[in-house]
Amino acid sequence: MRITVQLPDDLTEHSDPGREALEALVIEGYRTGALSHYQASRLLDMSRFEFEGFLKSHNIYDHAYDVEDFKQDEETLRQMRSKDKPAA
Repeated sequence: MRITVQLPDDLTEHSDPGREALEALVIEGYRTGALSHYQASRLLDMSRFEFEGFLKSHNIYDHAYDVEDFKQDEETLRQMRSKDKPAA
């Protein structure tokens, strides 16, 4: 799908106003949770790691990795360890 946006004249003086508008949209969508990490990175045509760098370069750390992610990783690790234990 293609979306067309009319920008004010003062924004057209920027080097790449379309990209700036898209990045602003993605940043806000990601911050609010409207876009997942995957969706946001796809919109910007970035890999997961490139998108992480993009977030950090824009001082966005709140959704990069939070407590809930940590708890989920802990549970996954616990499950993996229990599968690795030999049967008694």
